[in-house]
Amino acid sequence: MAAGHANRHEPLKDYCKGLLLPGERKSIEPMAARLHPDRVQAARQSMHTRVAQAPWSDEAVLAEVRRRVLPAMLQRGRILAWIVDDTGIPKKRRHSVGVARQDCASAGQAGQRPGGGESERGDERSESARGLAAGFAPGVGAGPRLEAEGRGAGGDREFETKPEIALGMIRRAVKGDVPVGVVLADAGYGSDTKFREGLEELGLEYVVGVQSSVSLWRPGEQPLPPKPRRVVGRPPKLLRRSAEHKPVSARELVREAGEKALRTVIWREGMKEAVRSRCVAVRVRPAHRDYWRSEPHGDQGLPAEWPRPSGGAEQVLGVEPACGDALEATG
Repeated sequence: MAAGHANRHEPLKDYCKGLLLPGERKSIEPMAARLHPDRVQAARQSMHTRVAQAPWSDEAVLAEVRRRVLPAMLQRGRILAWIVDDTGIPKKRRHSVGVARQDCASAGQAGQRPGGGESERGDERSESARGLAAGFAPGVGAGPRLEAEGRGAGGDREFETKPEIALGMIRRAVKGDVPVGVVLADAGYGSDTKFREGLEELGLEYVVGVQSSVSLWRPGEQPLPPKPRRVVGRPPKLLRRSAEHKPVSARELVREAGEKALRTVIWREGMKEAVRSRCVAVRVRPAHRDYWRSEPHGDQGLPAEWPRPSGGAEQVLGVEPACGDALEATG
């Protein structure tokens, strides 16, 4: 088993049960009290020793989870997508590793929580199973308790952003021969150019949100070529832009397309009726810092929503276009 020695199996199972079962506090002692009320201290000590001190590999445990979960998922249908999203567990105290005040989706507001990243895989029945997980420490160290004990969070592990964590998990999934799906993510990940480039390097199709302020070249446009070579010196290699020839924001580009380019699209079934909105799709070329490149970014699909106004003047609302080669197939 991935947990190692046989005497670690039951305490690790108890720890997982404690995390999954109802209960407000998820620290070891309250979980031990709920699971083993007749021997709380012995259960607490056993769980703490196995989880915090005994050597075991979380990668090996997650690999075992994937080995068991994926066959069951594939029996229900083929994998369509890898869904990248982050989640958080609300914390009311300040002594846990990586806890800081930040947005917590599970609480619906900002709050004290450690961060986490997930890579989920959805099948044809819209079910998903967590196959990979990683922690995100928001630059707050290890909390007062571990600092007082002279221990740090993650040892010498360097800080990683959420897109970097997600891309690392995706790389491990590809390396582990997990059945590939279209990568889906919101603008928290899709607006990161390195995240999108990493997906392209892996040969993955993706549909991700980007902020409406992202810079793009209009359809058919791209950066200016490098400056002409001079008589002496190295030949220029960097692309250029000028005051007359420059990219625009996604919002501006969608506005330029105008209402004539809009098409009404039904994009999912609602509780009472189909959910539809007005959308536009164009082929564009990302422009993020391409003046430091010798070759322009590849062209990609850009679908964007332009909802009908609830009142007042017409305007582009909530423009969060997505970029990715997979968009050709979706519209």
